[in-house]
Amino acid sequence: MTEITIRDATAADIPDLHRLIESAYRGESSRAGWTTEADLLDGQRTDPEDLADILADPTQALLSAWREGDLLGCVLIADRGEGTGYFGMLSIRPTLQGGGLGRKLVGAAHAALADRFGARRVRISVLPQRETLIAWYERLGYQRTGDTLPFPYGNPRFGLPKRDDLYFVVMEHELA
Repeated sequence: MTEITIRDATAADIPDLHRLIESAYRGESSRAGWTTEADLLDGQRTDPEDLADILADPTQALLSAWREGDLLGCVLIADRGEGTGYFGMLSIRPTLQGGGLGRKLVGAAHAALADRFGARRVRISVLPQRETLIAWYERLGYQRTGDTLPFPYGNPRFGLPKRDDLYFVVMEHELA
């Protein structure tokens, strides 16, 4: 099997990134994996314009995982200042979830956040209904901070909620 290459995404990758992210989070295709949000949200997870904005912002990047020209996964990284990094939009092709690529991308995100932005800690935000995902992050060393963030109700760019009790729990991991 050919090795997986992780690199910064480029504008030319946006169509592939958009398809991958949508397939990992929304709709029936997302149900092939274990990280679906299809029971919580309809609509889109992101759009090509949002991805272009991320790639144009020097305080953010999308790391992408490829094998022989085939996009398998990606993760957003961002500088939040004061030694804090953030990652989100971790997306693995649903049929490949559970095979270790997500863990590999999280490791790459940690390294990139430390190297590029001087991050000493990383924060993430997760819907509390996604208990299995929260448990996975806890196994990676993340801890709940006790902080929460509101869900962006009324912003269809992030999705169409199927319930009215959505918000995010904030988790944090100290980098070595």
